[in-house]
Amino acid sequence: MPRPANRVASIPLAAALVLGGLSLAGCATKDYVNEQIAPVDSRITTVDAKAGDAIQRADAANAAAQAAAADARTANQRLDQLTPRVDTLEQARPRSPRN
Repeated sequence: MPRPANRVASIPLAAALVLGGLSLAGCATKDYVNEQIAPVDSRITTVDAKAGDAIQRADAANAAAQAAAADARTANQRLDQLTPRVDTLEQARPRSPRN
């Protein structure tokens, strides 16, 4: 019965061959990776461009809002300056009787 001894010796060799084959099958070439990533990279570039545009528009809207707030503050200050004058004029005006 010399066969069982040969089978036992060939198991490690077969396992080594299988593991070697599997380890080589996992490698990907640079071209394959670039081919697989190209569509994703294209979508990322598109999203990045849209995000940049949205940021620019948000910055412009923020600047416009700040300018409007400054105008409103100026208008309120002018109104506050005119209020005492209006009060004085209303008090000095003679009222005519209602008939």
